[in-house]
Amino acid sequence: MGIKGLPKKGISREELFERMSEFRAKDADWRKARTWSLVYYAREDILELAKSAYLNFFSENGLNPMAFGSLRNFENEVLSMVADILNGGESAVGSMTSGGTESILLAVKTARDWALSKNPGMKDLEIILPISAHPAFEKACHYFQVKPVHIPLDKDFRADIDSARKAVNKNTIMLIGSAPCYPYGVIDPIPELAQIALEHNFLFHTDACLGGFMLPFMKKLGYSVIPFDFTVPGVTSISADIHKYGYSAKGASCVIYRSAELRKHQFYVYADWPGGVYASPSMTGTRPGGAIASAWAVINYLGEEGYLKLVEETMKIAEQLIQGINQMPGLAVMGKPDMSVFAFGSDKLNMFELGDLMEQRRWQLDRLQNPPALHLIVTPNHSKVVKEFLEDLKSLAEQLTQKGKAEVSGMAAIYGMIGTLPDRKSAHQFVLNFLDELFKPKK
Repeated sequence: MGIKGLPKKGISREELFERMSEFRAKDADWRKARTWSLVYYAREDILELAKSAYLNFFSENGLNPMAFGSLRNFENEVLSMVADILNGGESAVGSMTSGGTESILLAVKTARDWALSKNPGMKDLEIILPISAHPAFEKACHYFQVKPVHIPLDKDFRADIDSARKAVNKNTIMLIGSAPCYPYGVIDPIPELAQIALEHNFLFHTDACLGGFMLPFMKKLGYSVIPFDFTVPGVTSISADIHKYGYSAKGASCVIYRSAELRKHQFYVYADWPGGVYASPSMTGTRPGGAIASAWAVINYLGEEGYLKLVEETMKIAEQLIQGINQMPGLAVMGKPDMSVFAFGSDKLNMFELGDLMEQRRWQLDRLQNPPALHLIVTPNHSKVVKEFLEDLKSLAEQLTQKGKAEVSGMAAIYGMIGTLPDRKSAHQFVLNFLDELFKPKK
């Protein structure tokens, strides 16, 4: 039973934590490696360090860097280290954000304001993005009144270069590439895409929210990695999440720019407020100091050696899973993933139904659509469940094969219905209503 309305009297600490435990009882079990997204857990010592650093700066506010110089120092050092990882050189600068979505929003906002500074009369601004690009770009276009122009993928699930070139026009202000894209874990052809942007004198953003703390270390370990960072001519900004494979506390991402001149278009300044001069480097005003401190602490704690070990371990687990899934009749990994993120599908099985069956065994997997697939993001924590996961997947896939077609329910029914709606406005409205219902207070 949840709390309804403001309690007349305060509730004791003991009762509060008892209720919290009750609410958490049915949550996805990330500690036991039952989740394949949302939580990036490597080791207990890293988690405890991230938590301790966060709590040490729990009350500090990143809104005013002059009041809390410690946070300014932490943030500057984090950005310097990330710029170094991404080969940004001495000219690269950036900002810490609350997550990948905010980093992407800022990159699009910067591109818009940069374009308008060059051509104040410019209208109907457009950005070109592969259909596999993160929906945060769609959100950014919606917020900033920029038109998203979608390009298809090639047979390897990477952005199609010819389509990108054909999509360029006088209104284009930015081109996007992912390193890697979330759905399939493949890196877009960044060098070729960035060259298009360079030739036409507009910006290019690499979305490395997933790969920013994996791909540079994979390259050092000898893996073949498509160039995606500032070594590529034409790349003007990169987003990278520290709370993903950087293993810091949540609320820590960053966007890095090739130059300080470009970053100025990200900032917001209002000098005429009676309350004083208002200047904000990012979307948010108040920023939790704990997230900034945690990122600084974890990156320094692990260092290059620590990240290399974690990346090596993660890739070995991912390779075991990919090999195991590809050996199962009726299932196949989609494309050739470039790192520890991938999807698998089937031309015989109902993948949404398979996902529901896996959930009944407490496995939490994301669903993809067009085509239907299940999705995995691998972390070192998954080393202890590889065998069990593959056994459950094989058993349930065989069960579905033998059962044949049947009535579906749960998420399988929802995804199946959304995918078959010919009117995408109806699909949009259905999801809006579902979201509204999901967040209604329980009576």
